[in-house]
Amino acid sequence: QVQLVESGGGLVQSGGSLRLSCAASGRTFTNDIMGWFRQAPGKEREFVGRIWTGGSIYYTNSVRGRFTISRDNAKNTVYLQMNSLRPEDTAVYYCNAGLFTSDVTTPGPYWGQGTQVTVSS
Repeated sequence: QVQLVESGGGLVQSGGSLRLSCAASGRTFTNDIMGWFRQAPGKEREFVGRIWTGGSIYYTNSVRGRFTISRDNAKNTVYLQMNSLRPEDTAVYYCNAGLFTSDVTTPGPYWGQGTQVTVSS
């Protein structure tokens, strides 16, 4: 059974940093596109960034230069390093995985349960 488990969320002041982790299990994820999406209160879930197995990475414009996605295939884990956090980054962050995608912002079929990130002003 495929399972994605996020960790590392919390409360941080504006300008601070957090590192999210997503541990995948149930099969190998070496060939998967791994990524992060987020959902703020009252808003739709949105694309944050994704990393391909070959190392290509795409970010949404609002986080480019502040957030960094990386992966450790040996550990079946993907990370999201978030720096210079802003109140508008407050959301539940979801890990996502899948072998195929129609475009960069379309998620794969596997989701984690989400982890709350709250940025205070």
